[in-house]
Amino acid sequence: MDDSAAGEEEADDESDSSGNAAMSAQAEPVETPEPGVVDIRIYVDYLSSGAQDFQVANVQQLQKWVSEDAATLSYYPVAMLTAKSNGTKYSIRAASAAACMAHYSPDDFFKFNDTLLRQQPELDTDGYTDIELADLAQASGADDPQTVRDCIVEEKFAAWAKTATDRALDGIPDTDDISLTGTPMVLVNGTPYVGALDNAKEFAQFVLTVSSDAYYEATPAPTPSPTS
Repeated sequence: MDDSAAGEEEADDESDSSGNAAMSAQAEPVETPEPGVVDIRIYVDYLSSGAQDFQVANVQQLQKWVSEDAATLSYYPVAMLTAKSNGTKYSIRAASAAACMAHYSPDDFFKFNDTLLRQQPELDTDGYTDIELADLAQASGADDPQTVRDCIVEEKFAAWAKTATDRALDGIPDTDDISLTGTPMVLVNGTPYVGALDNAKEFAQFVLTVSSDAYYEATPAPTPSPTS
């Protein structure tokens, strides 16, 4: 695992090294990582400035780890700041839009997710309209732009976004009684990251520490050989 600091470049257009979106309303991981592979799960509200800070600081090294098969990466769009957009429920609509992209054009989800976080509206503003969200999705390279557009404009995953958020608030699977309390919530092998969101070196060191701990826990301790 490379613990060098990441730059602030945008997510690459190619998504073969990207993460994916967790589309289960039960907020279960998309897949079970192979032994030795770090499992990184990120819960994001697209109005959360902290989520933006984390994405900008860490996206490059996250992509690098995934491309090297050193980590799996799953994003969980949630809506915790629904009341902070002048009644437009932007957090729910943005999470629904992200789910549309993940469902109908999964290879382009990571780019769209990056766009939503980088081009984030200010708190206590209306946020993007559904049509503007659809335009951003199309600009991110949706494979089936009309289907994705219709899904976003019709807010087809709005109920899913609320359900997924409520379940995460009740408890996150595969953790030691951890519940969603704010975003971003970043879990590495089920352990919450509580360091600086905009410090890529600090996050890389945390990932390295957690992965090292997992390795030593999985490695049996040597036992003495019997003596004659």
